[in-house]
Amino acid sequence: MTWLVTGGAGFIGSHVVRALLADGARVVVLDDLSTGDKSRVPDGVPLEIGSVRDRALLYRVLAEHQIGGVVHIAAKKQVGESVEKPLWYYEENVGGLRILLSAVVEAGVRRLVFSSSAAVYGSPDVPLITEDTPCEPQSPYGETKLVGEWLIRDVAAAHGLAYANLRYFNVAGAASPELGDPTALNIVPMVFERIEAGLPPRIFGADYDTPDGTTIRDYIHVGDIASAHVAAARRLERDEHAALTLNIGRGEGVSVRELVDRILEHTGSDLVPEITPRRAGDAARSIASADRIKAELGWSAQYDIADMVASAWAGWRMRHDAFTH
Repeated sequence: MTWLVTGGAGFIGSHVVRALLADGARVVVLDDLSTGDKSRVPDGVPLEIGSVRDRALLYRVLAEHQIGGVVHIAAKKQVGESVEKPLWYYEENVGGLRILLSAVVEAGVRRLVFSSSAAVYGSPDVPLITEDTPCEPQSPYGETKLVGEWLIRDVAAAHGLAYANLRYFNVAGAASPELGDPTALNIVPMVFERIEAGLPPRIFGADYDTPDGTTIRDYIHVGDIASAHVAAARRLERDEHAALTLNIGRGEGVSVRELVDRILEHTGSDLVPEITPRRAGDAARSIASADRIKAELGWSAQYDIADMVASAWAGWRMRHDAFTH
């Protein structure tokens, strides 16, 4: 079967593409390259450059490549930006998904893996977030992901679509250095950027009701994210009635202070973290229950925090050295 991966030239998408290829699938990538990089697409994998909002392009790609399933990762993904530009986020994330689903239904494609997010939950005050925890997103970004899940559910009921909504928790690491996170928008590369500049890493708030006062998060290696997509795709290939909504996490929490300390130790830095005021909307803890995905897909995370830090740093160094030399 051939799978279309939207956003397949991006950080997460490029990992998913490689994991699908390693599992024996045929893959086509659709990416507008607004944040993706064509160098991340493996040789021999067709790259269609364009947006999921281009209906004519979608129809052509689905037919020409005989697509049997879609992994939809392409989206705008920055919480703060979504607060500033809500209309754009709804247009891109919800409008883009609507057009994609319309094309999928017309083309007779009946399998969809959707890149959702733990942002759909908001900030629930619970020890573990299960898939049944009430969803109260606190940003337009989180709202677009939740609306996307509703839209997929309704289209599935009307048109017989098998689907898996995968709610990512905090993604980090890299499967190989050249596939590392190119941005400084997530906490690990943000700390790297400060270290490179000789500045103390920032910790936003140290007065939470947690053991060390800093927020606790469930960090998940991007390689594990990719393998979860493969497991979901294989389930949809054999189960035409699948209707899954699943967390992707390790089920373990790590405090921001502990993570920053691990990064400083790994990089050999003697900088002392700087405590700054809390950010609005940050929950004290956000830890996934990973029981359902294990039961449904037989999947569990394989990488730990040490793996995430080491692989992310190798990728950061590769890009930094290439840029400076």
